[in-house]
Amino acid sequence: MAKKIETDLRTFIKFWLVPLGILAIVFLIEKAITGLIIIGASIFLALALKPLVHKVNNFFTKHFGKNKKHQKLSAVFAYLIVVLVAGAIIAIVGPVVINETAKFVQNFPRTFENTFGGWDGINNFGRNIGIGNLKEEIGNALSGLSNNLLGILGNNLLSSVSGAADIIMKVVLVLVLTLLFLLEGPGIVNAFWKGVDGKDDDGKSVPVARRIVGKMADVVSIYMSRQVVVAIIDGCAAAVIVFVLSWIFGFSQSLALPMGMVTMTFYLIPMFGQFIGGALVTTILLFSNPVAGLVFAVVYIIYAQIENNVISPKIQGDALNLKPLVILCAVTIGVYMFGLLGAIVAIPIAGCIRVLVEEYPNIKALRG
Repeated sequence: MAKKIETDLRTFIKFWLVPLGILAIVFLIEKAITGLIIIGASIFLALALKPLVHKVNNFFTKHFGKNKKHQKLSAVFAYLIVVLVAGAIIAIVGPVVINETAKFVQNFPRTFENTFGGWDGINNFGRNIGIGNLKEEIGNALSGLSNNLLGILGNNLLSSVSGAADIIMKVVLVLVLTLLFLLEGPGIVNAFWKGVDGKDDDGKSVPVARRIVGKMADVVSIYMSRQVVVAIIDGCAAAVIVFVLSWIFGFSQSLALPMGMVTMTFYLIPMFGQFIGGALVTTILLFSNPVAGLVFAVVYIIYAQIENNVISPKIQGDALNLKPLVILCAVTIGVYMFGLLGAIVAIPIAGCIRVLVEEYPNIKALRG
């Protein structure tokens, strides 16, 4: 026997329109994910620059007196300092890497002869491990590799050009938005809190929310500022090591500053950045002097242990109060979700989650 089911309009809306609305929102977010990432990265950079803006503002206040205009002027000065430093790093490191690579290619035959004894030495080594003509095997392998690389480069040349243009556009957009968030962000945030203040029923929700957001912003600012300090120390140490090695092994002393900048820049990537920077400097030094490269690797590894166990804990302290396992898990998730950008923001985001966990009893009390 058939039964007739009756329903009202509200039930119909809940059953059909609400799920459809959620699907539509998810679809729109997916379409706008690139833009949301750009905006998120800009906000993150603005928060990271907050301590520098504060220091510049204190300088202006100390020397020129207190003025409301100093806040925006400080933001512009702090922004210009960071942009100029980043530009200087690229301008100094780029030509050095290109020059050392060209020098390595030019001197390769002589280095190859001195290190391995030429192809005769290679073939003697091959016979010792059971390969009759190791020179021919290496030649065939290099020929196959070069053909594959040429094919890949030829097929992807157009997409690489368009990809590079897309990256440049995104970087410019992030830079512009970061400056705007530095200038307008504080005013927008204050206006928002003033707008919602007193509109909650119990008078407690807005202060709790404001405190939580403030703590989360401080987590990002404190972590990044202290990370930059440790990165500068790491870069200085690498520069000193390279400078001393240049005296011992007789290669160019001008490599010291660029190599220090390389390690300083890569140190900003959590967990793995120090290893990547050290490996890159080692590779570049191998181009100039193989022994110097190996010595740098050993000395830098020793220094890294001192830095990670003594210097970094002293400076970072308990800023985030996160266990190493939590940090590693956060970085791993960040890398697989958003690549390099995810690795950089993973630890501050984990710190923000910790703030939410700590404040959960207060949030729960408001709901009760």
